[in-house]
Amino acid sequence: MPEEADHDRWVARDAAVVWHGFTQMATYAENRPVIIERAEGRELIDVAGRRYLDAISSLWVTTLGHHLPELDQAVRDQLDLVAHTTLLGNGNRAVIELAEALAPVVPVDEPHFLFASDGASAVEQAVKMAFQFWTNQGITDRTSYVAFGAAYHGDTVGGISVGDGGFGTDVFDPLRFPVLRSPRLGTPGAVEAFEALLAEHGHRVAAVVVEPLVQGANGMYLHEPAELAAVAAACRRADVLLVCDEVATGFGRTGTLFAVEQAGVRPDIVCIGKGLTGGYLPMAATVASRRVYEAFLGPDLGERTFYHGHSYSGNALAAAVALRHLRLFDEWDVLANVNARAEQLGELLAARIAALPGVGDVRRRGLMTGIELAPPADGLRWGRRVTAATVDRGVLIRPLGDVIVLMPPLTVTAEEIERIVDAVAASIADVCGADLAAAPLAAPTPAP
Repeated sequence: MPEEADHDRWVARDAAVVWHGFTQMATYAENRPVIIERAEGRELIDVAGRRYLDAISSLWVTTLGHHLPELDQAVRDQLDLVAHTTLLGNGNRAVIELAEALAPVVPVDEPHFLFASDGASAVEQAVKMAFQFWTNQGITDRTSYVAFGAAYHGDTVGGISVGDGGFGTDVFDPLRFPVLRSPRLGTPGAVEAFEALLAEHGHRVAAVVVEPLVQGANGMYLHEPAELAAVAAACRRADVLLVCDEVATGFGRTGTLFAVEQAGVRPDIVCIGKGLTGGYLPMAATVASRRVYEAFLGPDLGERTFYHGHSYSGNALAAAVALRHLRLFDEWDVLANVNARAEQLGELLAARIAALPGVGDVRRRGLMTGIELAPPADGLRWGRRVTAATVDRGVLIRPLGDVIVLMPPLTVTAEEIERIVDAVAASIADVCGADLAAAPLAAPTPAP
C-alpha cells in the first residue's frame, strides 16, 4: 500500500536523526511507532492518514483535546505581542496574569510561582528550594528528604534521587543522593511506618516529597485521601516541609483540579506541569507558600537569593495559552465531565476488563487508570504487545512495563470511553489469551 510505504519512509527518516527518550533506538522501527502529522479534537492522524483516539493524552499532557480554536487563538494573539522575554530580573504581562489566575485555585497559602519548562525541572526546583529554605535560616543539618516506595518524580538528578528507581535508572545510582525511603502509601502499615520514620529523623529532614493519591509513572498505585492527610499532619508535627508533586495528578485528572483537595491538604510546595498549558507548550511551575517564599527575601545579590532559573522560564506563549486553558475549565464545566466519565470508565473496567485472563489488577482514580497484566513467564512483553494491538484498533496508549495506562483527555465522551475499553479488552484477549492458551499446564503438586 502506498500509505504504508510512506509511513515506513517516515519511520526510517525519524530513526536516522532523532533519539527518542525512554526508547531503545536499536529496536525503535521494529516496534511500529506511529508518526503523527496532525490532530483533530481527541484524535491523532498519522502521515498515512490513519486516525487514533489519544487515550494517553500525549503522555498525560493534553487535557481538553488537540487543535482547539480557543487555545489556538490564545497562541496567535500572544504572537502578535511577543513570543518570549526573560523572567530573570524582569517581568512579562502574560506570566503575571497567569499567576494571578492560578493563585486562588492552587492549594498553597499565598502562593508564589517559579516557572520552568517541565515537571522534572519543577521537582528539581522544589528539592533545592526546600534545602535552601532551612539554610537561609541558619539551619544546616536538615539535608535529608523522605520519599516513598514506587515514587517517580522525573529524570533530573534530584528527581531520580527522590524517585524510587525503575525505568533503567539504576545506572545513575552513583549520581543519586540518598533519601529516607518510606513504604509505598496504600500498603498495610505504610502510614505508621512513615510516622515512625519522621518522628525519629524529622530533625534532619528538609522535606517530604509525595505524589498525592496516585503514584503515576512507577505503576499507577493508589492511596486514600486519609493517608495523605496523615502524612501532612506528621509533617506539621515535625515542622518538615511537604512537597506535593502534582505534575501528573494536577489539572483535573483525579476529579478535582488538584488531587490534594480531596485530602484537605495545603502543602508548603506544589509542583505542577503536564496539563498546565493543555498540552500546547512546555511549561511547569514550583509553587511556594508565603512561608517558604519569605525565607528567601534579603539584600540584593545576597546569599538568601534563590540562584536558580531557566532561559525559557515563564515563556509568554505558554503563559497565554495556560491562562485561556484554565478559564475553559470553568466555561466548559470540565470537572463535571471528568467525574461522569470516570464513573462510566470504572463500571466498564469492572465489567469487561478486571476478570479477563491475564489481568492481575485494575487501579483507577478519576480518569487515571492502570491495568496490571500478569504474564505467566518473563520476556512476553505483554504491555508492549497489548498496546500495539490497541493501536491496530485505532486507540493510542503507552504502557509502563506490563501496566497498561489509560489517561484520556478530560473532555472524552461516553462513546469514546466505550471505544477505549472495547479496544483494550479485545487486545488483552488476543495477546494474553493466546499466550495463556499456549502455556504448558503447571505440574501438579505431589501428594504428601
